[in-house]
Amino acid sequence: MQSESAQPLKVAFVAGVAPGKWFHRWEERFPDVPLASQMVDDADQLAVLRDGRADVAFVRLPVDRDREQLHVIPLYEELPVVVAPKGHEIAAFEEIPLAEVEGELFEYDGGPSERLDLVEGGAGLAIMPMSVVRHFNRKELRYRPVTGVDPYGVGVAWRREDESEHIQEFIGVVRGRGANSSRQASVQRDQAEAAKKRREDRAASQSKEAKARNEASRTAKAARAGGRGRPGGKRGPSAGGRPGAGKRRGR
Repeated sequence: MQSESAQPLKVAFVAGVAPGKWFHRWEERFPDVPLASQMVDDADQLAVLRDGRADVAFVRLPVDRDREQLHVIPLYEELPVVVAPKGHEIAAFEEIPLAEVEGELFEYDGGPSERLDLVEGGAGLAIMPMSVVRHFNRKELRYRPVTGVDPYGVGVAWRREDESEHIQEFIGVVRGRGANSSRQASVQRDQAEAAKKRREDRAASQSKEAKARNEASRTAKAARAGGRGRPGGKRGPSAGGRPGAGKRRGR
């Protein structure tokens, strides 16, 4: 794959997403194209695409793909958990129905780290993806799976207007396509170039054959014309002879 001036592919991801496996595959497959990665808060996951800080982003769903003019591919779902300070009664249960804790939840639109700060400070309980809580690993907090809540979805998103080969290759890596998959952008490009080369070679061969046929035809015409112009016509009577010579007249 062409390096496109060795510009790095910028990839953002929200807390809880572990993109390392995809990054490793990319580095193995395209060592000449660097990756620049950054973790962003959920509230900033689309802004980094809009302002160009990221070419691709692993986002928490749902996302309004039409309003944001994005391509979005769902990848997997995450288990929701309720988070409480250490010593809260949720620690005595394996899972908690939403109805049991709904009255203790608080509203907050900030990042996950700040939300956990508020839980730890006694503001109330929070429902979050398990992967996020594990990522921050707060020793003063406890969490349990919560039922009655839809799972959190994770997807990969990029701008519709941006269809660069690097992005298409990265999406292929994330979706598990092999290096030789016919759906990979580089493979499609190589196939198109190979097909173009075959067409050019075929056209060149046909042109060469046509020139050879034309040359043979001109040579044959010239030979026939030369044969008609050489001396040597039909032979007539012997010189000095008269018609009927050698025959005797009867008396």
